[in-house]
Amino acid sequence: MSGLLALVDDVAAIAKVAAASLDDVIGQAAKAGSKAAGAVIDDAAVTPKYLHGFKAERELPVIWRITKGSLRNKLVYLLPAGLLLANFAPWAIPPLLMLGGAYLCFEGAEKVAHALGWGHGHEDYPDKEKVVEDPALLEEKKAAGAIKTDFILSAEIMTIALAAIPQSNFWMEAATLAAVAIMITVVVYGAVALIVKMDDLGLLMAEQGRFAMTRSVGRALVRGMPGFLKLLTIVGTAAMLWVGGSIIIHGLEQMGFAAPYEWIHHIAVSVAHAAPERIMGAVEWTTTAAIDGVFGLLLGLLLVPVGEKIITPIWRKVFHKAAL
Repeated sequence: MSGLLALVDDVAAIAKVAAASLDDVIGQAAKAGSKAAGAVIDDAAVTPKYLHGFKAERELPVIWRITKGSLRNKLVYLLPAGLLLANFAPWAIPPLLMLGGAYLCFEGAEKVAHALGWGHGHEDYPDKEKVVEDPALLEEKKAAGAIKTDFILSAEIMTIALAAIPQSNFWMEAATLAAVAIMITVVVYGAVALIVKMDDLGLLMAEQGRFAMTRSVGRALVRGMPGFLKLLTIVGTAAMLWVGGSIIIHGLEQMGFAAPYEWIHHIAVSVAHAAPERIMGAVEWTTTAAIDGVFGLLLGLLLVPVGEKIITPIWRKVFHKAAL
């Protein structure tokens, strides 16, 4: 009997340790995932454009297809690569982060430039899609394009998350990074599904609602979704510039060039001290984010000509040959 009780105690102790470890994994994953907010918002803002032209009944299947591709990107390719870097080449993480940050700055600045009428855009083979008649082939191409874009954004998300995970053993890092991958994918593509189907829900409510208020809410959803999508794009662009600029500035600090970080920190603290004490923290954070965003915009505008004239044409040629 005493042996049985001892076994039960051991099992209970193991369960407590497992529960504590699970709590640690979820807590670290939530914290690490929040660091990648800019890329996450951009991922949710970019994906709906790949669903244009589909019938309503095909939208959710396509989203599910892209979701599976995103999970494969994160769990099969990026998670092992990230763990190898963290354990065997940690020195490579800050430069890779800065490269990803520069990409975010470029993407955000390019969107700003195009909104102002500068540049020519970089849609993937618009002429090719015009001649596609087979809906299944169109779906294949759209999903493949979305998964390629997701790979770039997922790489940035996973790298940012990896840098935010406290040093621990290999398996804890692996579990935390896997939790980040799954949580962010569910959040992003769950949000995309809601956004894409919201106008259909509004139309259904407007046409078949039993109450006047229900029909009114439905009409408001239908009218409001275009504006909401535009707002989401603006928020995603601002988040890209803020996160991209912040990554570059922190990367420079880690590499020994601390002057930009210290200058921004000094300005943010000075502005915060001029505000009421109860909101000083928020003012300091907002000021820092705003300056990081301006820095990201300026850097991105410098990178736009390089991206549009050199990198994007090479990228298109590579994938065009691969598709042939």
